[in-house]
Amino acid sequence: LSLALPHLYYPQAAPEYAHSIRLDGDIILGGLFPVHSRGDRGTPCGELKKEKGIHRLEAMMFAIDLINKDPELLPNITLGARILDTCSRDTYALEQSLTFVQALIERDGSDVRCANGDPPIFTKPDKIVGVIGAAASSVSIMVANILRLFKIPQVSYASTAPELSDNTRYDFFSRVVPPDSYQAQAMMDIVTAMEWNYVSTLASEGNYGESGVEAFVQISRETGGVCIAQSLKIPREPRPGEFDKIIRRLLETSNARAVIMFANEDDIRRVLDAAKRNNQTGHFLWVGSDSWGSKISPVIGQEKVAEGAITILPKRASVDAFDRYFRSRSLSNNRRNVWFAEFWEENFNCKLGMHGKRPGSLKKCTGLEKVGRDSSYEQEGKVQFVMDAVYAMAHALHRMHRELCFGYPGLCPRMASIDGKELLSYIRAVNFNGSAGTPVVFNENGDAPGRYDIFQYQRTNRSTAEYKVIGSWTNKLHLKLEAMRWKTGDPSLPPSVCSIPCRAGERKKVVKGVPCCWHCERCEGYHYQVEFTCELCPYEMRPDVNRTGCVPIPIIKLEWHSPWAIVPVFISMLGIIATSFVIVTFVRHNDTPIVRASGREMSYVLLTGIFLCYAITFLMIATPDVGVCSFRRIFLGLGMCFSYAALLTKTNRIHRIFEQGKKSVTAPRFISPASQLVITFSLISVQLLGVFVWFAVDPPHTVVDYGEQRTQDPMSARGVLKCDISDLSLICSLGYSILLMVTCTVYAIKTRGVPETFNEAKPIGFTMYTTCIIWLAFIPIFFGTSQSAERMYIQTTTLTISLSLSASVSLGMLYMPKVYIILFHPEQNVPKRKRSFKVSCSKILEVPWNFILFEVFVPFPKSTFIVCFELFFFKKIN
Repeated sequence: LSLALPHLYYPQAAPEYAHSIRLDGDIILGGLFPVHSRGDRGTPCGELKKEKGIHRLEAMMFAIDLINKDPELLPNITLGARILDTCSRDTYALEQSLTFVQALIERDGSDVRCANGDPPIFTKPDKIVGVIGAAASSVSIMVANILRLFKIPQVSYASTAPELSDNTRYDFFSRVVPPDSYQAQAMMDIVTAMEWNYVSTLASEGNYGESGVEAFVQISRETGGVCIAQSLKIPREPRPGEFDKIIRRLLETSNARAVIMFANEDDIRRVLDAAKRNNQTGHFLWVGSDSWGSKISPVIGQEKVAEGAITILPKRASVDAFDRYFRSRSLSNNRRNVWFAEFWEENFNCKLGMHGKRPGSLKKCTGLEKVGRDSSYEQEGKVQFVMDAVYAMAHALHRMHRELCFGYPGLCPRMASIDGKELLSYIRAVNFNGSAGTPVVFNENGDAPGRYDIFQYQRTNRSTAEYKVIGSWTNKLHLKLEAMRWKTGDPSLPPSVCSIPCRAGERKKVVKGVPCCWHCERCEGYHYQVEFTCELCPYEMRPDVNRTGCVPIPIIKLEWHSPWAIVPVFISMLGIIATSFVIVTFVRHNDTPIVRASGREMSYVLLTGIFLCYAITFLMIATPDVGVCSFRRIFLGLGMCFSYAALLTKTNRIHRIFEQGKKSVTAPRFISPASQLVITFSLISVQLLGVFVWFAVDPPHTVVDYGEQRTQDPMSARGVLKCDISDLSLICSLGYSILLMVTCTVYAIKTRGVPETFNEAKPIGFTMYTTCIIWLAFIPIFFGTSQSAERMYIQTTTLTISLSLSASVSLGMLYMPKVYIILFHPEQNVPKRKRSFKVSCSKILEVPWNFILFEVFVPFPKSTFIVCFELFFFKKIN
């Protein structure tokens, strides 16, 4: 039996313990640490890991020592440990962790007998109540699967894979470090703060790397602000040239300069080395996870290619007590650590006698070397978390003891066999300040809260490089951009974008399937840019200078100082002065023969119309409002209506007299001055009636016409403030006056044969011919410019000048000759009474018998008219 199971009787020589550490105690905790790296093919374990392995397991033993010495924590209860080496390999760790469940497996000895025939006696293995570890997420996942079967709680100090947050699959797993889902969120926040929207990801094959990248990609999809150019994976067993291939693949999307890395430190070092070999120093912007953190080993010898790398690490603090403890360790006082001799050789680069494990002719170790004095020493980053994990177990056991044993010293019967599920509930409920002074708590999934420090690897002016803290993340990013450095001394942020931002006024035409890549197209016309589209501004607005929004179109009107207004105003003022002069002259010489012969009443009506034709210019140029628009409607056609109603009445009177004279000797009706006024104002009343109907149907108001000057270039667009009078309404308003004008012209043609000495038939005829020509020219100009951008100016100027010219023609041809005679030839403005009756009468009787007039250009005395007409009628009778 002793030969069959030598380890049961000779534990000091047992080969099983050669690769594990055993510390006796009332309660035994398991420990899993990567003391050695993964071995080459065929061997499970490789080189010793001084920091990740030795520092961490020493931290566990140091924490157990402190707890055992603490009279307040687990009093009268000693913690022990069984620490195993995982060799950084999940399958090997699974084999080792079977040791933790031996005590829970019943052994069947019915088929085994000792030499004397007695049944075998089995030494009961240590019962592990909880496990501290493991480090790698892949190892923790593998181990967690078996530990949960035996209800053994597990607290990890370094496993951060998001997969382990699944409480339905890993219900007995907890960790004092935050999961990578927090880390991925922190890295996403960093990328967003750097304004990078096009990045690549690089992961080491395995749970840690793949889960981290998956979490980052998932967050990028949810937020939608970052696109993944490529997601590359580093194989577990990379082939020669694999890392050069990875660099070439990353360069295929060269705009994605930022590379998000969830990789182990060995892979990080080889990726940086490949970038250096491919002359890509300074091209890539590395963003490393906590596996890079602030470690020196990945960047030794390749500081330039790593310059500017942003790394993340769970917030931690150095434990000074551990430094004092570890510096005091020696070969003589640390025999409990079975790997310490190997560490000694590795750390001091020497050989321990002929049985030393390091080959070659190295110097012999004296055993008097001192850590930190004869070798470099820096506390490994996860030491704090190892101690926190041990203390979490201790605090959970302490509370469990307090509630189950009620002050019983030592382990009470109820804790003789600790129930793992019950212990788990106490672990999840712990809340204490850890070794770094930060709270240690767990959420419902057994995860610690996310607290990270953010580092950047910077080169100083002394050509040395170091990690500098540039921010932190605790549910929210706090980043000091001003503290960041990229190339030596350059604080500007390098880009990692697929497409440069479009300039103002350009829309993004997104590449299908890649929302972070686009082509820029400028918004044209009256469109403004809204991210991915160009939208049309409201009708009364136009794009601003940058085409990023809309601004109101400027509103204009015809200004008094405009050349388009100065000319018609000047003509109108001259016309008003001239008309006023004629009116004053006629009033002053009201009883003279010329004024009387002109028909005083009708002359004043006609002059009033001429005056209104000139005055309408000022209303057409004045700033439109309700009052101005009302007066425009009233007076626009009224001046012409006054003028041509008076002229029509005159020509109609002459025509009727001639026509009546052909038929009978009786005088026509309604040829007296009073009748003429009644006829004239009857014609004018029709115009006024139409205007009042227009007022009732469509009350006057102002509008802003944005279509009149809506040019192709929106910067030239203007809104025109004007009265709401359409071209049709305008023509209708002037139409009646034009009808009077045309009718008057027809009568002027009919009376063109009247002797020039009688009345004003021929001057009226010339006036009407000229006026028709003016208005025939007005119509094509007015309507031909309806599509012009200068429509308001051209049409207003054309209309006002046409009205003024019409008035000027009437004034010049009908009244200026009379004024000239009145003022400069007054001798012609007297009745020629000295003529003999015979001559006078013969002069009258020279008129054809059917030409009956009561007024001539130079009228005869009334008595002469009576005698002559008596002779005329006597002659006619005879």
